[in-house]
Amino acid sequence: MQSSGHRLHDMEQHRPLLGQEEELAHGASARIVDRVWFIQDGCGMICAVLTWFLVLYADFVVTFVMLLPSKSFWYSLVNGVAFNGLALLALASHLRTMLTDPGAVPKGNATKEYMDSLQLKPGDVIYKCPKCCSIKPERAHHCSICKRCIRKMDHHCPWVNNCVGENNQRFFVLFTMYIALISIYALGLSGMQFFICVKVQWNGTCLRDSAGGDAVQSVRNETEIERLKNEKPTWERRTRWEGMRAVFGGQPSLRWINPFAGLRLRRLFTPHSRWGPELAV
Repeated sequence: MQSSGHRLHDMEQHRPLLGQEEELAHGASARIVDRVWFIQDGCGMICAVLTWFLVLYADFVVTFVMLLPSKSFWYSLVNGVAFNGLALLALASHLRTMLTDPGAVPKGNATKEYMDSLQLKPGDVIYKCPKCCSIKPERAHHCSICKRCIRKMDHHCPWVNNCVGENNQRFFVLFTMYIALISIYALGLSGMQFFICVKVQWNGTCLRDSAGGDAVQSVRNETEIERLKNEKPTWERRTRWEGMRAVFGGQPSLRWINPFAGLRLRRLFTPHSRWGPELAV
């Protein structure tokens, strides 16, 4: 299409079609408009809900499993306030990223009246998106999920169910930063929890009423049923090291961490076997 000394190309990207001053003015006016932006994409909505579930579950584990059972009031209070504060900021940043217009170009504005209003000079080249019929600014790209051209589009992130573009890039960076911080924080608290359990010589107080506590009791030559019944041992007590050797078998070796050690498939090949041969590892 060619008219009034300028050309309109149906292309996806490359060169600017609006002047820098006009683009800045448009970006400023877009930020003034307060509207809710939400992409109705099934995969993106599932990923966003899963993100919230993972953050809230991590918050539950840290608060109710690691901090509240602690004997130190100030340890629980300080770390609880810090971790919950970071989790709240992460979820708030996620909401702002998901519900903010990333910089969508007005749909269907590639009209002759609008192009004439741009007051283009002879020979100026402007670009139109053939998918949404929009005049494309510099660095704008079309998103097939949002079905719009997005200014300074970085990528479409399903975890926030939105494109990351000109208007919400700051919130996306904050979201990833706070997620990284609570992940490191939770990892540090887990390491502290393990250190406390080792410090009290694995007596099971940290892991009581859990699968980890059952495993600790077994290694200490006492089953969980025997502990609950408070039975007095009539068997020979062993040291922790002897208990480890009795559970894993023999001297320390790679067989201790190999779950396939001792597995046999030879019998599965015998005629008397119901399931077939066994494999010996």
